[in-house]
Amino acid sequence: MITSLSNPRVKQVVQWQSKARERKKDGIFLVEGLKMYEEAPDLSIKETYILEETLQKVKDTALAEKLNRTGYEVVSKDVFLKMSDTQTPQGILCVVQRPEFDLEALLKVENPLFVVLEDLQDPGNLGTIVRTGEGAGVTAVFMSQNTVDIYNPKTIRATMGSIYRVPHIYIEDMGALLEKLHKAGVETYAAHLKGENYYDSFSFQAGCAFLIGNEGNGLKKETADMARHYLKIPMEGQVESLNAAIATSLLMYEAHRQRSMK
Repeated sequence: MITSLSNPRVKQVVQWQSKARERKKDGIFLVEGLKMYEEAPDLSIKETYILEETLQKVKDTALAEKLNRTGYEVVSKDVFLKMSDTQTPQGILCVVQRPEFDLEALLKVENPLFVVLEDLQDPGNLGTIVRTGEGAGVTAVFMSQNTVDIYNPKTIRATMGSIYRVPHIYIEDMGALLEKLHKAGVETYAAHLKGENYYDSFSFQAGCAFLIGNEGNGLKKETADMARHYLKIPMEGQVESLNAAIATSLLMYEAHRQRSMK
């Protein structure tokens, strides 16, 4: 059992929790909780830390079998609280290898449904979009370099496991991405205040991508100008716009609705 707060492995986990640069450098992310551990691919799990009481709780279950397969380290309660990013930890934390996704392969998917996010800053918004995207059947989520870290612990929690299953890629050049999308026959739709037509007046049954901008400023002009279409969401009262995650969810599920009617 690890009981020392000065243990090098404990210090490393604490550093990973607080520093996105360190997580990126080492190609990992951290997940906490029984459900997140259960859904993590065995081959992606690099390290697992667990409380003795949690270990006893899952005794003689499938989770115990998984722990034996992937390996684990028991830690004291003080150590776990030091390593954890949550206020009420469930007593299990694991280090997971980041997946790698091929942009060119994703562009070859038949009738893809993409979400393109530019400079989103709220980790909860990003995590919710990834989770809702899995439910709506998105092919992948693309993000600008200035979008919040998808491996931020708050984002990871908001995905509730979808981080393992929804392809996601950070894009260096948004203009180049849109050119590739158009070349692949993917129609691009910018959620924009200048849109003249409501989102449900378009057909999303063929390959398409929804462009969503920063929570406060929206899409950059140069990005919006490259979109093939502008669309808007109906607004009543004095509301000017919706939360980015809610707006994205509406668009994704409209595409899902249309495609399910084929």
